[in-house]
Amino acid sequence: MKGFTYEITVFISGRESTCDECRETLGTSAWITLDSDKRALCLSCADLDHLVFLPSGDAALTRRAGKYSTLSAVVVKWSKSRKRYERQGILVEEQALEKAEEECLNDADARALKRARATEKRAVIDEQFVAGFAGTIRKNYPRMPQGLEKVIANHACQKYSGRVGRTQAAKQFDDGAVFLAVKAHIRHAKTNYDELLARGYDRASARSTVDDKIQQILELWGSGK
Repeated sequence: MKGFTYEITVFISGRESTCDECRETLGTSAWITLDSDKRALCLSCADLDHLVFLPSGDAALTRRAGKYSTLSAVVVKWSKSRKRYERQGILVEEQALEKAEEECLNDADARALKRARATEKRAVIDEQFVAGFAGTIRKNYPRMPQGLEKVIANHACQKYSGRVGRTQAAKQFDDGAVFLAVKAHIRHAKTNYDELLARGYDRASARSTVDDKIQQILELWGSGK
């Protein structure tokens, strides 16, 4: 079993925010984290945008989801009335949450939460946009496993997510945005990158460690060699 630690904190900002890395304007109520130099990063630049949000309220579900998630973060928001940051929930890997939900199926609240999350996820997907984005992924990486382009596109293109699929470049199915989405999927799904972050590696060191493997897979999917 994987241990559950809250080493990463994500803040729900109460003011206009800009990511100090990509310079994207995030608006109010942005979800940001701080790097070692106290720079504000959006979830995409912080490599946390593949995680899903589990609100506070169900201790058993939270405990189980955290147990199964390699990488996690606690989400907090400043309370003006109480003058302190208050916990809103956690970010965990989707498969970890799904496994935790399966274990809690006898809990009516957990079942309701799962249905609500599925409904919300469907609501934020623009099917036509996702199909076009997936088509560009398949065109650029013809040797990737069948169906994976849809998985990557669905993840990248969720509205309001801050993920690379929703940038202005991605709206024209820009090759650079597609590359970033595919690379991000490989980083999180095909390497031990998340484990390195959970162990305290900074992003630069963790990325350097897995870059060779990512490049090998990119070349394999692009050329079939």
